[in-house]
Amino acid sequence: NSQCINRERSCAIRLIFFSRGLCRALVVCWQKRHKESWSFLMDKLLLHSCCAPCSVYCVDTLRADGIEPTSLWVNPNIHPWTEYDARRRTLLEYGEKEHVEVHILEDYGLRDFVRAVSTDIEHRCAHRRIAAAKYAADHGYDAFTSSLLISPYQNHELLKAVGETMGKKYGVEFYYRDFRPGFREGQAKAREMGLYMQKYCGCIFSEED
Repeated sequence: NSQCINRERSCAIRLIFFSRGLCRALVVCWQKRHKESWSFLMDKLLLHSCCAPCSVYCVDTLRADGIEPTSLWVNPNIHPWTEYDARRRTLLEYGEKEHVEVHILEDYGLRDFVRAVSTDIEHRCAHRRIAAAKYAADHGYDAFTSSLLISPYQNHELLKAVGETMGKKYGVEFYYRDFRPGFREGQAKAREMGLYMQKYCGCIFSEED
């Protein structure tokens, strides 16, 4: 009798582990097939916000999908300081109006940013994804994404590639979403809300353009 009980117990344990493995495999497969809609798997999503106007449509879309994002401000590329501060304050204003949790990395970081991109100016916009991925991993987020994915002026494929690379490096999922179809809609809503609307992307090179 004891041998039968032990066999049954062993079979039950194996079945449990097999079921868990099968469930994980099915989830991974489903994620790969439906990269843009897996909100039920996420409790915490970090949205790197390049600015408030670009965040508007992203937040609305994520909320419509049942995802409540937390906004992260880390944008050492923005120049000059007065412009940086104006956009920072606008994001806080937007967060208060729309009840979006906003985290601010107070260190401006301009010098470190310039050093980091000095040898690769053309890919400077990708630098911010590194800080966002690290912050997401360090603070227990399930995934991270960026409002830069709404911009029709950005190198979209590069942003996606860097996001995925940084996600793998820090062990946190990069939530890819092409927000570009809602760019105009988001900008229009930002104007209606009376948010500060910048005239250039942020860095001194985009101001020149």
